[in-house]
Amino acid sequence: MHLTAFINPNSTEAMTESCAQSLRAAAGGAFEVRAVTNHDGPPAIQGEADGKAAIPGLLSVLEENADCDAFILGCFDDTGLFEARDMSAKPVIGIGQAAFHLATMRYGRFHVLTTLQQSVPVIEENIARQGFAGSCAAVLASGVPVLELEHNPDWSVAVLSDHIREIERTSPNPAIILGCAGMTNIHARLQSRHAAILVDPVISAARMTKALL
Repeated sequence: MHLTAFINPNSTEAMTESCAQSLRAAAGGAFEVRAVTNHDGPPAIQGEADGKAAIPGLLSVLEENADCDAFILGCFDDTGLFEARDMSAKPVIGIGQAAFHLATMRYGRFHVLTTLQQSVPVIEENIARQGFAGSCAAVLASGVPVLELEHNPDWSVAVLSDHIREIERTSPNPAIILGCAGMTNIHARLQSRHAAILVDPVISAARMTKALL
C-alpha cells in the first residue's frame, strides 16, 4: 500500500482533517493518507504574505515525512510547490495544479471561484506560470474568508451559491474550480444546488496521486 502525506500548509487542524477525509474517500483504498499539519504556518493562507510565511514550516514537515511515497500540498495557492519538488524526487502534487490539469482535460475551459481578493493575483500567476492561461475564463473572489468555510459552512454555502449562480447566468455549462482546500467539506452541498460542474481540488489531487502512483 502506498503512503501519501497530505500536508496542510496552514496551522488549522480542522481543515487538515476535513481534507484528509475527502482524500481517503476519493482514494478508495488506492493509497493510505497521513494527515500532517504545518503548525508553524499561519491559521489560513490568504494572499502572498501568508504563503511565504508558510513555506519554511511546510518544507520542514515534508522532510519529517520523507518515508511517504507521495506528497499532496493542501493549499490551492500551491504554496511551496516548486520548493518542495526541489527537495524530493517523489511525486509532489499541488491541489491547485491538479485541479487545473483535470478541469482542462475534462472540460476544456474553467472558472476559479476562490476566497478573498488578495488570493486572486497569486492564483492568476500560478495559472500563467503553469500554462493554463488559455483555459481559464476568470479567477473570481467570493469574499468568504478561509476559516469561515470551517466555522460557518451554512453562510459559506449561501454566499458561494450566489457567485456560482452568477457564473451560470453569464456562461453556459461552466466548469468551476472551487479555489480553496477548505471548500472540500461543502463541495457536495454546493454541487447539489447547481448544474455547473464544481471541481474539488482535493479530489483532483487524489485522482492525480492515484495516476502517478
